[in-house]
Amino acid sequence: MRPTRHHISINAVRTEALFVSALQRSDVPSAGQVQQAVAAAVRAFGGRGCAERMAQEFGDHPDTAAARMRWARGVIDETFGGSERAAAHRGPSVRRVAARAGCAA
Repeated sequence: MRPTRHHISINAVRTEALFVSALQRSDVPSAGQVQQAVAAAVRAFGGRGCAERMAQEFGDHPDTAAARMRWARGVIDETFGGSERAAAHRGPSVRRVAARAGCAA
């Protein structure tokens, strides 16, 4: 029997890398900062290492990890572009909603 191969999208790897990076939502990062944080995390941990660290965080702190993952996915989609179907499913961007509410995302 052949081993199963999993194909992961580049944005999934980027999301995991942003998730484990030191960048925080409160930093209100620019696209350049996001790109740098993703690159630094992948260099430091590798793609698999980012996934492992993310999984560990979900095991240790599932309540805060879920919120960070939602943030990371939205930022990666805004920075690198996401699928139209995914964007339609999520609704308006977090930054636009926060701006309308008068607060920082």
